[in-house]
Amino acid sequence: MSSQVPSPYGSNGGANLADILERVLDKGVVIAGDIRINLLDIELLTIKLRLIVASVERAEEMGIDWWRDDPSLSSGARRRELAQENERLRERIAALEGDQEPREEIT
Repeated sequence: MSSQVPSPYGSNGGANLADILERVLDKGVVIAGDIRINLLDIELLTIKLRLIVASVERAEEMGIDWWRDDPSLSSGARRRELAQENERLRERIAALEGDQEPREEIT
């Protein structure tokens, strides 16, 4: 007679990591918590933690898409940032050239 520990995932085998990860990313998980440090009823520090684990598609459904505008994470955002910087520099050059009178060449 052998003793066997019952599986928490049912008798047809265990859920593998890929299945669990797929479920978490599909549904999304929110973890929230606060840490407060007090000394003699004086609040010294408060840290509010908010963590969302979800797939990109699920995050976009929730209205979260900050990575699209972050130049360090998106090449499209980096190109837009460079184009805007380029436009500002062109405007500054045009303003500087407009303020100066053309110099006559000395021959």
